Amino acid sequence: MIRTLVVDDDYRVARIHAASVGRVPGFECVGEAHTAAQALAAVKELGPDLLLLDLYLPDQDGLSVMRSMASDGGSAPDCIVVTAARDIEAVRSAMQLGAVYYLVKPFGFGQLRDQLEAYRRWREQVGRLGEADQATVDSLYSLLRTPASAASARRQLPPTMAKVLAAVDSAPAPVSAVRVAEAIGISRPTAQRHLNELVRRGTIRLDLAYGATGRPQHLYRAD
Repeated sequence: MIRTLVVDDDYRVARIHAASVGRVPGFECVGEAHTAAQALAAVKELGPDLLLLDLYLPDQDGLSVMRSMASDGGSAPDCIVVTAARDIEAVRSAMQLGAVYYLVKPFGFGQLRDQLEAYRRWREQVGRLGEADQATVDSLYSLLRTPASAASARRQLPPTMAKVLAAVDSAPAPVSAVRVAEAIGISRPTAQRHLNELVRRGTIRLDLAYGATGRPQHLYRAD
């Protein structure tokens, strides 16, 4: 499991992010921190692998947290910056300090999940490598860039298909076409058509639930 610490000055947002982390296979949220001091203390105490790090903190900014971890001499966790800060200098500084990605608020669960999954794939690849040629380096960087295009593709979906995807994303368990149709107020055939297209695109997954008799039930879940 990838042990993740959520750092955000807003308690409500921190809880949402912590819950989202727990929904992504292979990740667990080991704690929340709401100030820079709490974040640095939690890093020492909990030893997380990854920080979801806001830049706007009441005592120091998130960039200062990254600098402190880098100068501490130990093995610092990786950081995905999650912030409303949009100025290019903040982005540049975060990249220079080693942030593996930069998510601009507001963002949905799908975008966060995509980035966490990309980070997991990147981490798995790095863990298997002893040395890297240029092609390998290019591949590693592309793994971290993948969610940007995925998120862009999600934003370009037709309105009804986007609602269908949101219904699947927000469901706590695999969901049927009937449930999706009821949730967003469309007919089951319309929901089924959009679900089939999303499966074809690789955006969601189809699970077959077999009962004692009859045909398997088609259930859909976030990819």
